[in-house]
This record gives sequence, structure tokens and C-alpha cells, in this order.
Amino acid sequence: MSSGTEEATADDIFAGGDPLALFAGWMAEAEKSELNDPTAMALATVDRDGLPDVRMVLLKGVDERGFVFYTNLESAKGEELAATPKAALCFHWKSLRRQIRVRGAVVPVSEEEADAYFATRAKDSQIGAWASKQSRPLESRFALEKEVAKYAAKYALKKVDRPPYWSGFRIVPLQIEFWRDRPFRLHDRLVFKRAAEGQPWRTERLFP
Repeated sequence: MSSGTEEATADDIFAGGDPLALFAGWMAEAEKSELNDPTAMALATVDRDGLPDVRMVLLKGVDERGFVFYTNLESAKGEELAATPKAALCFHWKSLRRQIRVRGAVVPVSEEEADAYFATRAKDSQIGAWASKQSRPLESRFALEKEVAKYAAKYALKKVDRPPYWSGFRIVPLQIEFWRDRPFRLHDRLVFKRAAEGQPWRTERLFP
């Protein structure tokens, strides 16, 4: 195992010792090449019975603190993260033949962050956040449309407030693995690890 700078110089695609800077570079390339949702990521959680659960969500922000997404806090993933605040992410960009995996602890975003992001959403999406009781049984599509109509009327002439049960989570990474496809399945894998937030990153290459 070595420092990120020493290890990454073996290949320009892994250049630099900062995994978040490397992520930003790969994401910029994906935004140019992926046809749909380059920010889509698989989010893995664990339920109260210890069973894994996974679904696709959209990355809405990333910086030195971690990776942010937003959801209904009363949804399955919201309740699972409240009970077990740990998660894993996986980005896969088929056009680039690259993948990034992230593992770490989960913390709520601040009220100010949630308000600021909610304000940028399209009004129909804001109304949808009020109308949908995410992950709970729905008797019919018509029942959902009735809820949408109710909140559309309520907020027809005014700003849509953020629902108290709608906010975001930040995955604070402790491990980030970069993978790229190579011929004959001899893929490149470089993993960054740290003991805790704020600690230095260490790198390790893995067999494919």
C-alpha cells in the first residue's frame, strides 16, 4: 500500500492522490458521453432484517464532505438509512467502460441545504414531493393523480414549501474504488481508503 500520489503516477487515468478530484474528472467525461443521467448511481442500504436493498438515485452534489442525494425521509431508503446510517454507491458509465464504487457513513444534509436544493426543482416536482407517500401502498394511479391535483391547487399561486419529510443525505466516503475496462478482462482497479473523515487517503491496486 502506498500514498495516492506515488501509486497513481503509474497510469495517467488514475493521476493525482485526491479521489474526489479524480471523481470530478471522470464525471465530467461521463457528462459528455452518457446519453441519459450520467449522475445516476445505485444506492445500497440494509433493511431492519439485515437484507440488502438497492435502487437507482441521482447524485445532486459532491464536494470534500461527500456525495449528496435527496429523497422522502419516510420512504424505504429513508427509513433504512435512519436505522443504519451506512451506504454504498455505484456509478457505471457504459459509454466510458468505467465504474466507481463508494462506501461510507451517512449523515443528513442541513435544513439550509435541503431548502436551497428544493427551491431549484421544477414546480411539478415540488408538488410531486407533497403528493407521493413514497414506498407505501397505492390503491390506484387515480389516487396519486388526485393528490397531485390537490397540492397543485393549494400551491397554484404561491411558492411551494419543502415538505418536512423531504430532505437529503450525504455519504461520507471511507472507500472509493475506480475501475476501468481493459482487454481480456485484465481490468484496472485502484481503491482509495481512509480510517475516518479528515484522515489521509491511502491507495491500493487490486487484481481484476
